[in-house]
Amino acid sequence: MIHALDHIVLAARDVNAATADYETLLGRLCDTRAAFHLSNLSFVVAPQTGDMAEGLATLAFAVTDLDKALSLAARRGLPAGAPQGDTALLSIEATHGVRVCLAERPAATDPPPSAADAAMSGLDHVVIRSPNPDRAVALYAGRLGLDLRLDRSNPDWGSRLLFFRCADLTVEIAHDLERGIGDGPDELWGLSWRVPDIDAAHARLAAAKVAVSEVRIGRRPGTRVFTIKDKVARVPTLVIGA
Repeated sequence: MIHALDHIVLAARDVNAATADYETLLGRLCDTRAAFHLSNLSFVVAPQTGDMAEGLATLAFAVTDLDKALSLAARRGLPAGAPQGDTALLSIEATHGVRVCLAERPAATDPPPSAADAAMSGLDHVVIRSPNPDRAVALYAGRLGLDLRLDRSNPDWGSRLLFFRCADLTVEIAHDLERGIGDGPDELWGLSWRVPDIDAAHARLAAAKVAVSEVRIGRRPGTRVFTIKDKVARVPTLVIGA
């Protein structure tokens, strides 16, 4: 049903300020709709509305045929609202509090655009916090059909982590082991961006007066990472490279 993560929506109190911050963070300009187009998805900055908190607001997964995808989703216990153009929002109750959309998009055939070595090239993973990891497996693997690649509990980290592959990026579910299993909502929480040259990216952001951690060894073998500490609109943000 799903062939990619099409876009992520960030809700911002001040769209202009958040857009300017993400132009600096990502190392690229947005288009007129406050959208950034990277190698494997788009990142959209939208106004914060209603009781929506500032931060990550929506995941939109790409499907080739929206009508067929909605029909299959409904049979799997994921009803949706009426389509708005080529996009439909799944029941937030059925997706445990995370806004998940399906968007009709053709499978990509063109090579991804290149990026400067110091700019973010694409998304590595998006993190969702869940009080109930088995419930998350039933949703993301069972109903949405993502590929569960790894399920790992690590007492040193205090977490159970589940990694679902979606095209060339990962949807990561993080569960706090100390809190135990609960029935509260999931939270669309953080992002990890890929960069071709992590040292150049670190230097670029530091020169732009963005607060960043030191570069350190990543948990994934062969990677190095650093954390961005401000100008991210309340989104915990990691940068990952070799």
